[in-house]
Amino acid sequence: MTDEGEPRLYVNRWGDTSDPAPGQRGSYTDVCSCFDQSRPHPRARVGFHTERQDTSAPGWQHLLELIDEAAADGREEFRPLTELSPEERRQIITLPASIARLTAVKHLVLYGSNLVRIPPEIGAMTSLEEFTPYTSYRLHWFPYEITRCRKLTRSTVSTRVLFGNYKMRPPFPQLQPSADSVRDFDWGNLDPRRWGATAMHGCSVCDRPIGQSGLHQVWISLRVATDVLPLLVSACSSACVATLPGGARDYIPTPHKGGRVDQPASDWD
Repeated sequence: MTDEGEPRLYVNRWGDTSDPAPGQRGSYTDVCSCFDQSRPHPRARVGFHTERQDTSAPGWQHLLELIDEAAADGREEFRPLTELSPEERRQIITLPASIARLTAVKHLVLYGSNLVRIPPEIGAMTSLEEFTPYTSYRLHWFPYEITRCRKLTRSTVSTRVLFGNYKMRPPFPQLQPSADSVRDFDWGNLDPRRWGATAMHGCSVCDRPIGQSGLHQVWISLRVATDVLPLLVSACSSACVATLPGGARDYIPTPHKGGRVDQPASDWD
């Protein structure tokens, strides 16, 4: 796992993925105050980021073009942020669903992003072997669909900003009660404060349309490539939730709803 608290020297593995003006991080990222990343309180209340992606922003439009180019030329490495200006980077808080077209990409680099969520369509990137969202300090969780990337074996994640991370055990957002009837849901316009996303389609587990039989959201912490990640599962039924694997060693062993849930002791206790 990545530990930013220990002073070490590293080779710059990501080349030109950092800001062209060192020390000016504020020019392309927003401040995150979801929890105290130096000493979070395990019983504090936390929530999802509530921002919605501005799809009219120049940065979003530029990113769509870059994804189209990468899908067309079949490239194996995709570093979209290097092609965006600092202001355009700041405008990107999630990725388009069109990343599902990047089936040839083996390495996805999102170093120093302003992202607050990753869409479940990342699960369609079936060639992905390495994932680098390092220093994306507002990215606290990932969709369960990332486990569909069967070839993913290497990751570089800023783990101290993750919900439930092993260093300090910050809390998880409390999820909504499970709903067996979702007839009134607008699946393309959800409230991210409540559901963690602005849109849902397929079940995280079985991929069937999620609106047919209900919505059951849970957290599970699993090792994905190099790191243990907090994964948000949006399942269509309690039966799908029951098929989830046990949590990673030294993490909560079963799926849970977040909030005031007991976690193992922190490594820093």
